[in-house]
Amino acid sequence: MLACVALWLALMGVSLQALAQVAGTVTQLSGPLMAKKADGKVKILSLKSEVESGDTLMTEKNTYAMVKFIDSSEITLKPSTTFVVEQFAYQADQPDGDRASFNLVKGGLRSLSGLLGKRNKEKFSLKTPAATIGIRGTYFIAEYVAPSVPAPAPLASSPVPPVAPAPTAGRAPGLYVQVLDGLIHVTNPGGTQNFSAGQFGFTPGFTQPPVIVPANPSMQFAPPPVFNSSTGPAASNTPGKSNNVDCEVR
Repeated sequence: MLACVALWLALMGVSLQALAQVAGTVTQLSGPLMAKKADGKVKILSLKSEVESGDTLMTEKNTYAMVKFIDSSEITLKPSTTFVVEQFAYQADQPDGDRASFNLVKGGLRSLSGLLGKRNKEKFSLKTPAATIGIRGTYFIAEYVAPSVPAPAPLASSPVPPVAPAPTAGRAPGLYVQVLDGLIHVTNPGGTQNFSAGQFGFTPGFTQPPVIVPANPSMQFAPPPVFNSSTGPAASNTPGKSNNVDCEVR
């Protein structure tokens, strides 16, 4: 009886592992990149590492990382970014199953649409704490500046009160966007605003409407040159298998 149970559990483990869906591959990397898996385990990723649906990707303070998804779309993460691949599904012969749901928890990214975004634009969504971004076949940059955390009250025995962290580059908290090509729409309970190529936008908070701003609001996106040279639609729609061994952090 125990042997049967052990065999069943082993088979279940294989089945659950097989269900983990590969969403893309790390194709450029300038520093440490970690992935928190759906089961809570953390891995250090390298070039050619696979990214799966359910992964939370975290870049270090000097790391840019590019992920090429199986539909040839690309997302490049800025340093100090936390980004969740909530769900990604694409099969060339099954457009009804398309799904691209992401969550930018903090930091910034650059997104280039792929085949999914061209045939099922409404199936793409990028959530942020301030608004959700939808696309219309697009190349854009998004950055979320989190509010400064208030300093805790000093203890009676503490001679020097703690100092609150300064806001990022002196900018107000909120979601910043820049459209390089195509069109995006930014939506939250406060309203919806479309942004086209060459425009910049700002959303202060989840209940305040997105607005167009007349000039670049100090947005900076400067990955190593090799990242820019590799950006663009590619012929292959499937990632190569990794020959690298990922390190698992327990």
